[in-house]
Amino acid sequence: MNVVYAFCRQIDDIVDENPSTSPEVIADKRQQLLWWRQQLDEIYSGDGLTTEISHDGDLIASLKQVVRRFAIPKQYLMTLIDGCERDLVQRRYQTFEELKEYCYAVASIVGLISIEIFGYKHEQTRQYAINLGYALQLTNILRDVKEDEQRGYIYLPLEDLERFRYSEHDLHNQVYDDRFIDLMEFQVQRARDYYHRARSLLIPEERTTMVAAEIMDAIYYRLLDKIQLSDYQVYKKRIRVSTVHKMITALRIWAGSKLFVQRLRG
Repeated sequence: MNVVYAFCRQIDDIVDENPSTSPEVIADKRQQLLWWRQQLDEIYSGDGLTTEISHDGDLIASLKQVVRRFAIPKQYLMTLIDGCERDLVQRRYQTFEELKEYCYAVASIVGLISIEIFGYKHEQTRQYAINLGYALQLTNILRDVKEDEQRGYIYLPLEDLERFRYSEHDLHNQVYDDRFIDLMEFQVQRARDYYHRARSLLIPEERTTMVAAEIMDAIYYRLLDKIQLSDYQVYKKRIRVSTVHKMITALRIWAGSKLFVQRLRG
């Protein structure tokens, strides 16, 4: 998982650092992403690695071991790169269905990679990972409304802004009123629906290997609660879940999984 995280971080950093709209900067970033696609081609073809950059070489060698040991499909990693690259060329999403495609590529795919490492028996668990990915990414979007807009991105679907008569200009000026509250309430409920859908898809037998995923679920669901409890004051401050609460949540779910295993064996 450390190797997968390092790969995801590397791709994300290429896109996020220096968020310029300059054609030259974008072209350079796309070239870096192309380089990573070429490394994946070599990893999956079994050819020798051509990288001459030491720290990337270490990561690629480790990634090669991981994808072979856990049989992670190449398309998963390629789709992740595609999703991150989308941020270079698209800064608005007209519809939720369009946004959902983005969420799948940058979040649900990470879930699908993760369950290959955790191990699973039922095909339904893939749908669990996909829907939890949607829920987590939608929560991130709600938390980061202010920061994303300042970087030039609006991930809230424009059709939803229009529905609640809240404009991009209002978002830029951080207008906090009933329209914004209604808009955010709608977004929060949509995210909750995906959390509930994911939980309904997790077969009890699989819970023993999905502890990390359930911890992420609980922490991000708490973050969603805090956004709502703050009356959606995301313009005023960045809403967080405390480290202490994260640790308590992780311990609670880990202990619950151990108890569940004992019951299964009993």
